Amino acid sequence: MSAGRRLVIVEDDEDFARTLARSFERRGYAVSTAFSPNALEALLAQTGFDFAVVDLKLGVHSGLPCVAALAEANPDTRIVVLTGFASIATAVEAIKLGAAHYLPKPSNTDDIEAAFGRVAGDADVPVDGRATSIKTLEWEKINETLIATGFNISETARRLGMHRRTLARKLEKRPVR
Repeated sequence: MSAGRRLVIVEDDEDFARTLARSFERRGYAVSTAFSPNALEALLAQTGFDFAVVDLKLGVHSGLPCVAALAEANPDTRIVVLTGFASIATAVEAIKLGAAHYLPKPSNTDDIEAAFGRVAGDADVPVDGRATSIKTLEWEKINETLIATGFNISETARRLGMHRRTLARKLEKRPVR
């Protein structure tokens, strides 16, 4: 492995993980991938990492314990958390557990590598932030509930208080990967 450029990608979407890994390998990183928290534990038993990219949602698991495990194994690991389910609470917890940065999906290799390099906070970040549309909020809630129910459409519709056919129509318009 390249000294000082060892990277682990903890991501349950295997296609995305492979794409990201190839991109980082072209930039000179020695990349390992873990598709679950257990796989990360096995990797950490073998080696340490200088950099890590951790998905916040790993199927039905949270990526936050992975952040804690990586920081415990090596406090100098630069950890970036990626998520399609960004919230203030998870951002705060990720940083408290040892993440250096927290990025919303979609983020590319340039965004992630820039986040690795950011050591200090940015006091010039605008306070107003980016407005989130009602459609985006609805889509995120649908996805969270789908994951929580193991992709059971009927149970998801029940928990969301909508008719099953209405949920099915929404999913046809914007399919879940």
